[in-house]
Amino acid sequence: MSGHDHGHDHGHDGQGHDHGHGPGGHRHGVAADADRRWLAIALALIGTFMAVEVVIGVLAHSLALISDAAHMLTDAVSIVLALIAMRLAARPARGGFTYGLKRAEILSAQANGLTLLLLAAWLAYEAVRRLMDPPPVEGGLVLVTALAGIVVNVAAAWCISRANRSSLAVEGAYQHVLNDLFAFIGTAVAGLVVMTTGFRQADAIATLVVVVLMVKAGYGLVRDSGRIFLEAAPAHVDPDAVGDRLVGHPPVTEVHDLHIWTITSGQAALSAHVLVEPAGDCHAVRRELEGLLEKEYGITHTTLQVDHAPDSLLSVGRRGDASYDPHCADAHGPVHREGPHDH
Repeated sequence: MSGHDHGHDHGHDGQGHDHGHGPGGHRHGVAADADRRWLAIALALIGTFMAVEVVIGVLAHSLALISDAAHMLTDAVSIVLALIAMRLAARPARGGFTYGLKRAEILSAQANGLTLLLLAAWLAYEAVRRLMDPPPVEGGLVLVTALAGIVVNVAAAWCISRANRSSLAVEGAYQHVLNDLFAFIGTAVAGLVVMTTGFRQADAIATLVVVVLMVKAGYGLVRDSGRIFLEAAPAHVDPDAVGDRLVGHPPVTEVHDLHIWTITSGQAALSAHVLVEPAGDCHAVRRELEGLLEKEYGITHTTLQVDHAPDSLLSVGRRGDASYDPHCADAHGPVHREGPHDH
């Protein structure tokens, strides 16, 4: 075998069977339709109750109820975005979109996170203003509405939990509804306090509890979707450790241009340039490394370019010494070579 390029994309198993590329790989036909049905049911529940709650919140002069209704609006939007993202992600790759539109769900998650953060800022301002000058609040009406909201959100959260939450868009919708459930519990407590003690500031305090929950969920969604947009490696994968593991597999002598990123939720991808000893079998090494990556890291979408290392590279340089690399003049990232682990 010569030292020519042996690039290979490991998206299938060699017999033409698609691996599905991770946890989302089974989502075709029935599974995707079922997900859409459960999300649509949750959307109907939330949308109906939200309209009622806005009216009651205005009548009861309750910011906590209005904040819950606003939060439910973002719940509804997040579910709509998840449904749209599912349809877009199911479209086959074509034209300039070589991955298809699988990242539509990441856009959805980012939008969900940003709306949560912006809404939290507005509600925090209103809550502080009401702490200083609390308006009269109908505690009994707040309590009854909040208890009804708890029931609705439990039902909606259960519906969404039946969908595939490995999707960041679906997880975003689930986090929205779950946070709203906790918010309604706080609002119910506030309504009970106002009704029994007349402490009107309880309504604003319940709103601030909602704000904290919204910030926590919003930040998590923005952070996770941001990592994917910035082509970061999955949070549970250390690229340096992967490089060390690959170069420790004989007869591999060097690994460089190692890139690990996430295409969409649960679909990690890896590419690398691998050099092996002149007597090594490039095709065998590629197959072994693909199996190693799938077994130890769960990465099934791999593109490995495997070449024979030139003699000069075998006699000069060591792991971490990127000053001399005759094979790639401009290698990206650390160069992993046989030798002491000092890169």
